[in-house]
Amino acid sequence: MLPLNPDLAATFRPPVMEARRWLQGLAPNPDRPLINVSQAAPVDPPPEGLRRAIAEAALDRPEAHLYGPVLGNGELREAVAAEWNRAYGASLTAGNVAITQGCNQAFCAAIASVARAGDEVIIPVPWYFNHKMWLDMQGIGAVPLSCGQGMVPDPQAAAALITPRTRALVLVSPNNPSGAEYPAEVVRGFFDLARQHGLALILDETYRDFDSRDGAPHDLFADPDWGDTLIQLYSFSKAYRLTGHRVGALVAGVERQVEVEKVLDTLAICASQLGQIGALWGMGNLGDWLAGERAEILRRREAMTRAMAGLDGWRLKGCGAYFAWAEHPFTESSATLAPRLVREAGVLLLPGTMFMPEGDADGPRHVRIAFANVNGEGIAALADRLAALRP
Repeated sequence: MLPLNPDLAATFRPPVMEARRWLQGLAPNPDRPLINVSQAAPVDPPPEGLRRAIAEAALDRPEAHLYGPVLGNGELREAVAAEWNRAYGASLTAGNVAITQGCNQAFCAAIASVARAGDEVIIPVPWYFNHKMWLDMQGIGAVPLSCGQGMVPDPQAAAALITPRTRALVLVSPNNPSGAEYPAEVVRGFFDLARQHGLALILDETYRDFDSRDGAPHDLFADPDWGDTLIQLYSFSKAYRLTGHRVGALVAGVERQVEVEKVLDTLAICASQLGQIGALWGMGNLGDWLAGERAEILRRREAMTRAMAGLDGWRLKGCGAYFAWAEHPFTESSATLAPRLVREAGVLLLPGTMFMPEGDADGPRHVRIAFANVNGEGIAALADRLAALRP
């Protein structure tokens, strides 16, 4: 038998793919179409102007089909730096920006730059499962940090988990899977804690474009020495519906980008050229459109909050950006409840067990609802189906 990396073998299978397997063998029900709230990927294509920009580049720009700079195309890096300077009051240059093959690759590169097998990373739970999977594959310990009121983690609680093996703290805000938006003072508290202990703060802001707050969600980039502590991650996928083109970003100190370049060159050489062209066009032309997308997501968030408030026994723990994290009223584990919902209610969502350490009592009691692709009418129908479900 061929050898197998035991760290990879011990890692769980991709949760979204696992959930899709629950649909196998089920005949479509025209009277009860499936409500799919399992994944936070836009289901519509990008706006026509962006698609035309990609199509024209594919036809007219030979370089769109070639390798580009490992850290990303210069125009896009400069555009990100300029937008971050405007949005965060920062003083970034293109040298602070790396363009990655999606935000998951940005996370992988960030972790590879700070930790190796045997090290530890502190990460709030419920966690984003791909973050946990990558840490497992690398033999890096994922140390769970329980969240408090409103699904917001506490820097003081994190401080108690730091050991000589700790290399980084990870935050995702707005959060996947809970939807929680971390207050600026909490993010600053984690930044100060990381700086005090010589750790990295890896801050994933994939959903920053759908934050309900106006203005910058934190002031970390205003710190003149931010690059000694902070690594920020971002995705263009949700903002411009570019999921299939795989374009993300990693913002860090110029010195760290030297190390990040090694990782990116080894994994994919460079991000998709057509995706980068699309992202740049989006940044330059879709500001008003994106504001409308944000407004619609916030309306759906309000609809989700109202709908869950009317459900007997259900308790909404967090709701924001694309996600709701809810406690269900049944005695069974969410691991069996979720596939039952597919069969009995025509609802596909993910169980809390996919976002929690094995054996954690909170996982079986919770589910994640990715509501961003469901309009107000669909959210009301979802609530009706959940209300009708019996133990």
